[in-house]
Amino acid sequence: MNGFVGTGRGEAVRHRCILRQVNPGRPAAYTAAMSLFRPSLASAYRTEGDALLIELKLRETRQLFNTFDPSPFIEKDLDDDAETYIIDAVREVRSHGSKKLIVYLPHDQVATEDALSIPAAIQGYFDYRAEHADLQLHRTLRQGVVSLGIGLGFLALCLVLRQSLVEAESLIDEGLLIMGWVAMWRPMETFLYDWWPVHSRRRLLRAIAHMPIEVRSR
Repeated sequence: MNGFVGTGRGEAVRHRCILRQVNPGRPAAYTAAMSLFRPSLASAYRTEGDALLIELKLRETRQLFNTFDPSPFIEKDLDDDAETYIIDAVREVRSHGSKKLIVYLPHDQVATEDALSIPAAIQGYFDYRAEHADLQLHRTLRQGVVSLGIGLGFLALCLVLRQSLVEAESLIDEGLLIMGWVAMWRPMETFLYDWWPVHSRRRLLRAIAHMPIEVRSR
């Protein structure tokens, strides 16, 4: 069994780990092995000076990347579980000022070309994901603006109809008012709830893309 391990402080190694298991269908498939009790926040991680360390231990560089991606090494996508571990770890300690990602490799692999390109590959990947989140945020806000215009127009139409139907039954009168405000539900949902999770994820991805990354010997 090949080991890909994310480590925290002390006993956190046993609580927060992801193991890569050889699989005939996918040679580098991951099996998640998380305990029921998982430490949280900065106390679960080691520190080095003022920096909090997010650590990954690998047996080989290809464990970090999607083996099905035909792109050049430095442009490969990260493995899903590796990406999830890094994002979750940074999210847990996002209030801590300084963070550093440390990737550990066997001594004989640290000086290889692939190993030396790991920092640039990880930063480039998360920078790309942040740009994608930025596009998603702009798309969400643009849809919100369009929905707001449609909702306001329909609400105005309903109010005009209410004024023109002076002798209309109260049921129709109230129905028009309700329909007008229901049309405002979608834009209100967008501007109150939909945009900020995307904005938060974009900031998180940007933070990871600009985080110092080092490759060290195990």
